[in-house]
Amino acid sequence: MQKITPCLWFRDEAEEAVDFYVSIFPGAKKGTVLRSDDVGVRSKGGVVMVNFEMFGQTFQALNGNLDDPFNNSISLSIDCKDQAEVDHYWDRLIGDRGSGIACSWLKDKYGVRWQVVPEILPRLLNDPDKAKADRVMAAMMKMVKIDVAEIERAANG
Repeated sequence: MQKITPCLWFRDEAEEAVDFYVSIFPGAKKGTVLRSDDVGVRSKGGVVMVNFEMFGQTFQALNGNLDDPFNNSISLSIDCKDQAEVDHYWDRLIGDRGSGIACSWLKDKYGVRWQVVPEILPRLLNDPDKAKADRVMAAMMKMVKIDVAEIERAANG
């Protein structure tokens, strides 16, 4: 049983966002959709919460965040095996309304922050050869989307 479930608050596009994420991640699935039976901030039958799963991790998407937009203080990090996987997630999450931030970070069209990280990057950043790790860090700091070939060139000096 999962003990902690991240809950993402959206203004009113929780179900739309879940459908978007499920279309990007292999094996992801939409779960239960809780609809309002009360008239109030939502019309009767409006979506309140949607459960969904990505890579075996359960998430909740909640409608109702009217005042606090997503920001850089929290992000979802995707571990990628290679450049092709980086490209897949990066390009789809940015789509036509998202934007790159820096050093593997992006903001999707809903404002959610993501880190799209090739598995080689943390390994090289933690290399016991400090000069190598420093070169990799310097290369990464100049990037928005990570370029694995460029990271490897930096590592090799």
